[in-house]
Amino acid sequence: MKSEEGPLPRAEAEEYAGWFKALADATRIQIVSLLARRRVPMSVGEIVAASGVGQSTVSHHLKILAEVRFVLVDKRGTASFYRINDNCVSCFPTAADVVMGNPVPATPTCG
Repeated sequence: MKSEEGPLPRAEAEEYAGWFKALADATRIQIVSLLARRRVPMSVGEIVAASGVGQSTVSHHLKILAEVRFVLVDKRGTASFYRINDNCVSCFPTAADVVMGNPVPATPTCG
């Protein structure tokens, strides 16, 4: 258990750092926002059309977002569809509060 006056445990700090790093790019924030607002799985082509960003760039950013589980991938035959990870939508604000030392009502399960 962590002390209220001490730093976060290293493993928890590293996980949060990965989340913040993944969102430290405007294009990735746009992709997360798009998927969170649409609430339906989207193909890379659909994300490219909606964002105006090139296919290789979108694919690169989706890979980073999937690594930290902000987006989940659904395989359908040879196609991949990306959707927002609803757990991250609820966990991320809590993570920001924890890092800043603010009280949090209840920590949702992230994953």
